[in-house]
Formats: sequence, C-alpha cells, structure tokens
Amino acid sequence: MLPKIAIVGRPNVGKSALFNRICQKRISIVDEEEGITRDRLYARADLFGRSFILIDTGGIDLTGKILFAEEVKHQAECAMAEADVILLIVDGRVGVTALDEELAKRLRRGDKPVIVAVNKTDGEQDLLQVELFHRLGFPQVFGVSALQGHQIAEMLEAALALVPAGEEPVLSSGAIRVAIVGRPNVGKSTLLNQLLQEERSIVSPIAGTTRDSIDVVLTAGGQEYLLIDTAGIRRKKAEKEVVDKFAAIRTEEAIERSEVCLLVLDSFEGFTIQERRIASAIEASGKSCILLFNKWDLVQNLRMEHALRGIREAVPFLAHCPTLFLSASIGRNLDKVLPAVREVHRQRGLRVTTGELNKFIEKCLQKYHPPLITGKRLRIYYLTQVEVNPPKFVLFVNKPDLLTETYRKYLVNQLREAFPFSGTPLKFELRGKALSHIA
Repeated sequence: MLPKIAIVGRPNVGKSALFNRICQKRISIVDEEEGITRDRLYARADLFGRSFILIDTGGIDLTGKILFAEEVKHQAECAMAEADVILLIVDGRVGVTALDEELAKRLRRGDKPVIVAVNKTDGEQDLLQVELFHRLGFPQVFGVSALQGHQIAEMLEAALALVPAGEEPVLSSGAIRVAIVGRPNVGKSTLLNQLLQEERSIVSPIAGTTRDSIDVVLTAGGQEYLLIDTAGIRRKKAEKEVVDKFAAIRTEEAIERSEVCLLVLDSFEGFTIQERRIASAIEASGKSCILLFNKWDLVQNLRMEHALRGIREAVPFLAHCPTLFLSASIGRNLDKVLPAVREVHRQRGLRVTTGELNKFIEKCLQKYHPPLITGKRLRIYYLTQVEVNPPKFVLFVNKPDLLTETYRKYLVNQLREAFPFSGTPLKFELRGKALSHIA
C-alpha cells in the first residue's frame, strides 16, 4: 500500500484548502464557516514521482460547540490511526491556541511521526510567527501557504522521508463504479457503513451531514466496487448555504463518474420532487439505476406495490429499474444490494447482434405497423447496436420525421421486453438517407 499522510487540526485553519492544493484539484469543500469537512476524504497525490495517499479530516473541536463535534473527532482519530505520518495544521496568523496545544499533547502520546504545518504564512511578517509553534513539542515545523503553495513541497518531502515507499494499489478494470445518491437524511451514509462494516461516513439524523463525495473501494464475492457516497440533493429553496450548493454539484459529478446509481428513498416520506429530479439526472447521464426504499421497517400498513404507485408515471425510466425494500440501520435485505448492482452492470454491457435485432424489428412491424403521416409511412431498413455502457441503438429508416413519439415508445418498450436491459437507459438514434438525429 502507498504511505498515508493524515491532515488534522482544529476547525478553520485551512486543512481542506491545503488538501486541495496538494491534490491539485478541488476535492474537499472549502468555506469560511467552521466545521465544513465532516467525513474523512482520501485522494492520491504525487511528489517528485513518489505517490502517496492524503487524508483530509474535519476540524477537531474539543469544546463540542460545533455540530457533530464528537463524530468528526472520531473520524479524525480513525484517520490518524491508519496514517503513517500526521500533518498538524495550525493558523500562523492566529498563533498558538489552547486547542492547538491540547491536540499536540494528544499527538505526542501516540507513536506516529508528526510534522507541524503553520498555514497562512503568506508574507515575510507571517514567517516570524512560525518559530512560536516549536513550543508544541515537535522538531519539524514548516511555514506553509495553502493559498500560494509556499513550502508545501518541502513539507511533504520531509513527511515522506519518515516512511518507506509503498506500492500503489490499482483499481481493477472490472471494478464497478457505484454512486449512492438521494435526498439528505434518507440513509445513504448508513447504507455505505453497513456495506463496509465500518464507520467510514458520519451517520446522523440531521439532514445534510455528508458535505463531500466520499470514495471507497470494496471487494465482495470476488467483485471490486468503487463506492461513492454523496451529499443529498436538496430542493433549490433549501440550498441556503453555499456549501450545500457545492455539495449538490459534487453529487452531480458523482453521478457522472458512476456506472450504476443507488437511488435511496425514505420509505416513510415516499417519492418526492427531489427524487424525480435525481432520477432524471441519472437517466440523462446514461447511468443505470436501482431504487432502494430505505427505512422500510418503520412503515406500517403499506404494501410494496402501493409504495411504487405513481413512480412509473412520474419517471417512466424507473419502471424498468430494480427495486429493493430494505433497512440499512438493521441490515435488512442488504445482502441483495451488491448482487443487484452486479446484474444491472452486466446487462448494461450486453450486446445484441444485428441479426437478432432485425428479427426483433420484423416481429414489431408484424404486430403494429407505423402510422401514415400525410399519406407517407415510415419504412424501417434495419436496427443495430453501436455501443454498450449504456446500450445505444441506431435505427435506419427512410425519413426520421415520420417516426411518431407513440411509435418510438412502442419500439423502445418492445426492445426492453425482448432483451434484458434492467435499470439501464437505452439510447435510440434515427438515421435517414440524408440526415440523422436522436429520437
């Protein structure tokens, strides 16, 4: 495994800004508000050709004044326990605080090497503050600037010198990329933690706990998965914090990066406009989808078919998606989630031969001919599949304008009945003699 470096410190000292600077991309959400980072985030980084894993953590607040202070502290402790080197981030402009000293005292009790990074030393006057932090009791203290990149390479070089080089783990080409998406507080993080059997993401009954997308690799049943837990997409009016807007964007990016999306719903609250919005985004991105009705153990006097009522009318695509009724908190039906992911992923890579498709078209035409449009009728020459992941089909016709929406839906529905493409959107393109367009 590659060496791991954990970034820790009190709130609002620039840990996430430093994390993003080292990774050279915006992975962690940065804002002036304290307590923005709550879960621990992982990213691969390089320094002069040497790779390592960087772990960002939430600000440790021993006073308990910030929401989820105890949970964030637990996440930071987990990161420090697995790290090879710890970077203690402090604020050079504020100076040494009582909380800095308390954190340093706790770190000195451990057996992990610690390097102090005095952030926000952007000018010559700030560099004079660096010497004050030697009182924390660690020999290596660097004045750095996450904003300007000052002395970050030197700090990382010193950190990597304390650990032997490791080998980079490679995500197998057969790994399935899975995004866990849904509204806030529907149980996405609980689902992730249950699948991993560890507290990888903070679980709380307050909506909006997860702010960043969190990636983690899981191997189960000989299959490798890249699981992406995301912040919930709120209603537009509920996006009061700029951080929530960043988190919504991050969720949309997670959908783009995935192959299969687990759309988690609250069984008690049912299908809302937010789920409709997310489902539409999944379909538009060409991703496969599995519906997970979570917290089903809390529902009484409601049958499963009644819970599904209206969903197919609101988003027709979801009518073709597998549905599971589960309870992440007690583990009910969780054993069915990954097998469903594997099957949906297999079907999204299915390729149908042109010969099979042409026989399919013949049956469709025999059953229901295209209607006459101003005295002209659509002629279908042949159908072929040109792509997988997701499946894309091209229908060669005489005049694409003669294909009505009703007949297009008929062909797509017949295609789904004839071939197993469960949970996967189908792209259907028309090509005529002189022009082509997507239907």
